[in-house]
Order: sequence, then structure tokens, then C-alpha cells
Amino acid sequence: MMTCVRPIVAAAGLMIATLSSLPATAASQPLCRQALALGLDVSGSVDAREYRLQLDGVASALGDADVADALLAQPGLPVRLAIYEWSEPGDERLVLPWTDINSPADIVEIQARLNTTERGDMGPSTGIGSALRTGFALLAQQDSCWVRTLDISGDGKGNTGQLPQDVTNMPPGVTVNALVIGVDGSVTATNRNLQIGELTAYYKTNVLRGPDAFVETALSFDAYAEAMRRKLLRELATIVLGDLADQ
Repeated sequence: MMTCVRPIVAAAGLMIATLSSLPATAASQPLCRQALALGLDVSGSVDAREYRLQLDGVASALGDADVADALLAQPGLPVRLAIYEWSEPGDERLVLPWTDINSPADIVEIQARLNTTERGDMGPSTGIGSALRTGFALLAQQDSCWVRTLDISGDGKGNTGQLPQDVTNMPPGVTVNALVIGVDGSVTATNRNLQIGELTAYYKTNVLRGPDAFVETALSFDAYAEAMRRKLLRELATIVLGDLADQ
């Protein structure tokens, strides 16, 4: 596993903890069309190659022509994006703080950041409950946005910390979607389909929140970029007309 110096991760964890203790500041924030937080699984089941495929896959999906058009569809009402990594409880790292996407240049800058991010020293276990709490703390700061969405990407079930279904600090109106990643492509097709089917059912039962929540699937990390592209297109097309009318 590629590692960075541990204090970098500790500082990032402090950043996340600080977020959860701050009051919302909607009055001082400009309106945004959608706040979208992406939580990426970097636990021990994700090797160095898969880590790179995941971050570069997000960068690739953001640069897709259709996704870029959707991100930039309403000038003056941006999509606001944050990206964090998670593994076991206490190991969460903010890779991209909240960033308004107002122009193609903003997308290029985010892509460059993702493509040059190196892996931090994170624990090996999978704390989905903690990943949810981190995402909710981020989204609690964005109640000036019409839609707030949390995405959890993962290749396994939670095995440490609070159970995801027991996490209760979700801000009102937030939707939680998921991107489930299958086992390595060397596994037989039958076993791979069984594994991803079981994992998808787990995320639907324990992780998803909100009436329009959904799971996107990638059969392996090699298919991650395309799955992220599909998921972003579906999410960015979801604006509730009733919410717009209330603004």
C-alpha cells in the first residue's frame, strides 16, 4: 500500500471533526443548485492500482462532455462539489473542499487535483457508518443549496464502528446514493455477479437514504470511471421542481 506521513491524515481528520462542530452558514453563502459530496472507499481491500483507478475515474467522469454540460447547465447556480476518502472510523481525509463549479476551468482544476493526489496512511477496515457521518457533517454546511446529495463508493460491507443503518445525524432532505464496486475481474462471471448482487442489496438496505436514492454498480475498478459517469448524469438531472418553486 502506498502511504504518506500519518500526520497528514490526522490533520485531515481534525478538519472533518471541525466541520461537524460548526454551525451552518447559509446566510453568508451564495445559492447553489446542488451540493454533492463524494465519499471514496480507500480501506485495505483497495490496492494501489485500484486507488488510482478510483481517483482518476472520478476525474475522467467529471470531464465527460455530457457530465460537464450538466454541471454547467445553469450559470449563476453552480453545483458545489466536495470529495473525501474514508476507511475505518477516524480515518477520513478531505481531498477536495467545497468547490463551486462555474466554468470548464473549474473542472480542469479539480481533475488536476485528483490526478495528483497521493494515497494517505489509512486504516485497513471498512467503517461505512463513519463515512456517512463525515458526509452528513459536510452537507450540514450547505443548506443554501437546493439539493444535497451524498455518494458513498465501496467494494465491501461495513466491518467496524457504527452500523450504517444506525447513523442518525443526516440533515433534512439529504439523499444518499451509492456506487458499488465488484470484485476483481479475474473471478468467474457467476461468482462476480453473485458478489455484486449481494453487496448491492446490502447498500440498498443499510446505506441508501431518501425516496429517489439509487445504487450504481461497477463490475470492477476497471469499470469505475464509466459507472461514475452514469451516476453523475443521473444525479445531476434530478432537481425537484417543488424545491425550485420554493426558492
